[in-house]
Parts: sequence; structure tokens; C-alpha cells
Amino acid sequence: MSALRLSHARLLALAPLLALQPLSAASAAPLDPNCFQQCPITATDNRVLTRVSHTLSNNAVTKFADWVAYEVTVADIGRSQRRVWRPDPLLPEDETLEPADFKGAHKALKTDRGHQAPLASFTGAPGWEATNYLSNITPQKSALNQGSWKKLEAAVRALANSGVGVVHVITGPLYEREMQPLPKADEPHRLPSGYWKIISLPLAGVTAVAGFVFDQETPRKADFCDTAYAVSVSEIARRSGLAFAPGLESGSAAQVRVHLGCAAVASSSEAAPRS
Repeated sequence: MSALRLSHARLLALAPLLALQPLSAASAAPLDPNCFQQCPITATDNRVLTRVSHTLSNNAVTKFADWVAYEVTVADIGRSQRRVWRPDPLLPEDETLEPADFKGAHKALKTDRGHQAPLASFTGAPGWEATNYLSNITPQKSALNQGSWKKLEAAVRALANSGVGVVHVITGPLYEREMQPLPKADEPHRLPSGYWKIISLPLAGVTAVAGFVFDQETPRKADFCDTAYAVSVSEIARRSGLAFAPGLESGSAAQVRVHLGCAAVASSSEAAPRS
């Protein structure tokens, strides 16, 4: 285990004691081992759960995390592991969904159980099983989950493997229009209409930051490098209602996009229209 992960483990020793405490918007942005600079600030009293692999802010109304923060390192990327879906043991039953709630969703809605912190980025890390807790899962359209979203996650891992250093990621859902709910869920919930991802890379004393937004209806063959999906952090803040660290909003995106393998890709008709 790396020295960084050892320090994470020490910081996380008290996490089970803190995880079930609601955090106000004013107190939801402390320094955190998984958040680059600071965690996003929410406008709602969410529960913030910190684990070795990732930190998330669970919204009891939507039943999904408003944001998930994690970092990708070479040491944490391992061989494939099983997906065993479980409710998050640190969340009360009325603040999350359970595996049975997702039954029939793929057939009715064409959705997958989509990870926010990707399993494939943590299969070499301790506690990787927590990425399969439903607090880290949302119903994501199969075409998006298996298309540009998956390819962007793979590009982040390739970037971490390239020797450039630790890659910092924050991701979360958007709720910009009403979506059809899960057909078998017996708890009130709200499905995301889209997703955002912020990728940060410290380079030679400066922070390069790139933002992406994907609508749920993004076509399977869409290219994440397409400029139709490139957005500023300030736009993600406006559309998500979250407040991010000032350093993220001022970072340059071009260097991150180049490191992710994006050349100058013009906007394509493949892109789903923005909400």
C-alpha cells in the first residue's frame, strides 16, 4: 500500500463514527483525503461518507450521491473483480435504495447500475468492495454507461498509468428534467437527467482542470473528446447547484484534454442536445 493510502487509512479510522452524522452545507467542505483542495459544498443537509476509495455526499431525497470524489493512482488499479450490489451499511434504510429497487430497470428504462467512482479504478486497493454499494450507483442509460462514460474512465486510468501522477476526479448527477422512475422501487427517488465529471491534474506547480457533461441520452458511439461535452467548472457549478474549490474553477482545461488523448475534435451531430 502506498504512503498516501496509509495516511488515508489513518484519517479514515474515525469515519464510521462520523458517517451517519448529517452535515450542513456550511460544514460539508472540509479537507478530505479523496477531495482535491476541498470537497464540494451542497445546498442540502447530505450525509458525507468517506472511505479509502472515495468520498460521497448522499442526498436522502434523490437517494443518490450529489457528488463522489476520488483519486486514481497506478497502485489502485488491479485485476477485474465481481460486482456484488449491496445497500450502503453506513446509510439509514430510508436514505438509499436497495438491490430489489433496480429490478426491471434495464428492460423498462434501458439503464445499467452505473458506478460514479469506477470499480475498475480501485480493484487493486483495499476496500474496493465499497464501490459496489448502492450509494455509489445510479441508474445510468446503457448507451452512456457502456459508451463515452466508460471510455472517459478508461482514459483517466491510462493517464494515471502514464506516470503523470495522481489524477483527481469529482463526479455527480444533474437533475435538469424529470425522468421516469425505477419501475420496481418502493421508495421515492429521482433519476438523473445527466452527469458531470471534473478531472484535475497538478502539473509543474499549476492545476489543469477539465469539465465534462453528458446527457442521459448521449449516443453509445459518442466521443467524450467531442467539444459538445466539454464545459467549464463554473457551468457545472451552476447546473448542479454545488460550490467547488476556487482552484478548480480557474484551472486550464486544454492540458488535461491533451493528456486524455483529445486532439482538436470539433462538435459533432452525434452529441445529444443539452438540457
